[in-house]
Amino acid sequence: MHFRPLHDRVLVRRIEAEEKTAGGIIIPDTAKEKPSEGEVIAVGPGKRDESGKLAEPGVKAGDRILFGKWSGTDVRIEGEDLLIMKESDILGVIEATAELKKAA
Repeated sequence: MHFRPLHDRVLVRRIEAEEKTAGGIIIPDTAKEKPSEGEVIAVGPGKRDESGKLAEPGVKAGDRILFGKWSGTDVRIEGEDLLIMKESDILGVIEATAELKKAA
């Protein structure tokens, strides 16, 4: 099955947070908060403005993003837990700096 979001909706896979703190303390699953960082899996074609012109989405598949704690709707597609959210719920895109790209 292939899923294609409609309008300005985005399909996101959460990126799990580290299980240890910087000091080495292991955080149990019950104390963890849901991560607010994710990877864009699929993007809809965009939203239409008042004149009917299609506005291109500002994100694309593969982008790492930050989103609000209560953003999106949890869905299960092909056994995987994902989120569907409006593009306006996305706070920003995490871009790798030139130093990180060279190290990779």
